[in-house]
Amino acid sequence: MTVQQEIQMKMLLTMAHNDYAKELKARAFFKVNDRALSEDLVQKTFLKTWNYLVKGGKIETMKAFLYHILNNVIVDEYRRHKASSLDVLLEKGFEPRVDYSPQIINKLDGKGALSMIDSLPQKYQKVLRMRYIQDLTLEEMSDITGQSKNTIAVQVHRGLELIKSLYKSKEENNNMGSLSFQ
Repeated sequence: MTVQQEIQMKMLLTMAHNDYAKELKARAFFKVNDRALSEDLVQKTFLKTWNYLVKGGKIETMKAFLYHILNNVIVDEYRRHKASSLDVLLEKGFEPRVDYSPQIINKLDGKGALSMIDSLPQKYQKVLRMRYIQDLTLEEMSDITGQSKNTIAVQVHRGLELIKSLYKSKEENNNMGSLSFQ
């Protein structure tokens, strides 16, 4: 690029800035509703236009080109992930915390269910442990016990039904015990 071409591009961009900068800022402000950000977006627009010209790009209609670049810059801004400062969030009252209660309840329920397995008849204990503790399939359980898959499936189902009924009766007893008469 010659010095003469660079001077022409500077003049072209300076004239475009003088002619369209105010309108471009208004357009950007309308889209982002932040004056400082809209000015930054317009500056990015002119910078991208300059880079395009330096690379040898030709612009037929400067106003249309600038608006096209500005719209792309605005879209990029919308898509950009907004990072919030932890200090700002704390000032607004945000207090980060982790609630472990669902995990604790699930663990306790699981331990309760395991202890209920011990109160079942031996044949149900065996299949429920293989199925839910050892995570065996019905086919694997059939190979181990020598029983058919259908027989094992029925035993698992009946064992679960017994645990459900034990759990319900336990819950009902707990609810009855927590009632108080005044």
